Amino acid sequence: MNLFNLRRNPPSLDDIVADTFQPSHRDNLSSECLMPSVERPKQIFVRGQGSWLWDSDDRAYLDFTQGGGVNSLGHSPSILVQAISQQAQSLINPGFAVHNHSMLNLAGRLCTATGSDQAYLLNSGREACDAAIKLACKWGQRYRGGASRIIVAGNGYTDRSFGTMADLHQVPFNDLAAMHAAVDARTVAIMLEPIQNEAGVIPAAEHYLKGVERLCRELGILLILDEGQTGIGRCGTLLAEQSYGVRADIVVLGEGLGGGVPLAALLARGKACCFEIGELSGTHHGNALMTAAGLAVLDSVRDKGFLEYVRETGQHLREGLGRLAHRYGHGELRGQGLLWGLTLSDDSADAVVSAARYEGLLLNAPQPDCLRFTPALTVSNANIDEMLLRLTRAFSRVRTAQLRCRKGIAV
Repeated sequence: MNLFNLRRNPPSLDDIVADTFQPSHRDNLSSECLMPSVERPKQIFVRGQGSWLWDSDDRAYLDFTQGGGVNSLGHSPSILVQAISQQAQSLINPGFAVHNHSMLNLAGRLCTATGSDQAYLLNSGREACDAAIKLACKWGQRYRGGASRIIVAGNGYTDRSFGTMADLHQVPFNDLAAMHAAVDARTVAIMLEPIQNEAGVIPAAEHYLKGVERLCRELGILLILDEGQTGIGRCGTLLAEQSYGVRADIVVLGEGLGGGVPLAALLARGKACCFEIGELSGTHHGNALMTAAGLAVLDSVRDKGFLEYVRETGQHLREGLGRLAHRYGHGELRGQGLLWGLTLSDDSADAVVSAARYEGLLLNAPQPDCLRFTPALTVSNANIDEMLLRLTRAFSRVRTAQLRCRKGIAV
């Protein structure tokens, strides 16, 4: 394996934050024609395998982001490549208005695996969240006198959800009293993530999530869990609700279901199954190619010993990050399975991410003072140990640069 050359002169803090890497001249590529959306590093990645990515200069990077956690089985796993290749040779998209085998198989296996009654297949977690809200409003029309108010806990839903006529009311996360105070006769559902991902990997307290479920049952309203990040084995169980001992009426699954291919799902149970013909549509929803990928991922995650492996490697990652956080005086470690967030002692997360990239390690910072770790569910303990070594060097680079900056200011 041609690993990244780590022997370089330590950069200044400005160099770290600015990310001084340049793409190879032989690429002759420019981002000028690409509409701006997010800040991207300069590297151009050309191939991946498992937990590794290679750029156009053939430098290898250990990837602990995996596209925001959507690459459940890592980069280009053979089972996914084979499933997509075989399906593409026979049928890709026969059209939204007809059945295909992969769509029916995936919907059936999802329902069996999760104890759901109906499944609908979409392109993204955002679409699935919108569909969940639309379904809750339809349920409110049918069973709750037209109620359409949805209480959402924590950050992200007003940004994540769009194109809906629902009345979304946000309350603080992990605050059961605020939740009780917010519900009223117009409320049709409560919606939340079991682990607040973009807020910095903040898990729901067990008593809180069970209290929310109990409140929904007492009032006869729906519980919607957005498991776009926590589902499909990420937390060591197929769904995070299982680890909490709760059961939602509606569950949202994100792109992790497709292993990196655009695929998400909406699951409904009991009376929440109230959509009628013509109320959902999408050109690519449930197409044969994407759902074949989903079948490969779901079968892998449900394979004997897979989730136990996620729990074991998750514990190894947790222990290693805990030691590193203690060594560098950083803060709280939060998460479950192979989804972890580490709070830092200051707002240096972006600098650490850039320094880590300098060391051949890809990380993500959902908040200025928080690092997020979402490796492939197939990550090995050896990969984790290598990540910890590279993260140690990144922490040291940032600390050295900070000390130089302080001395410069003092002078």
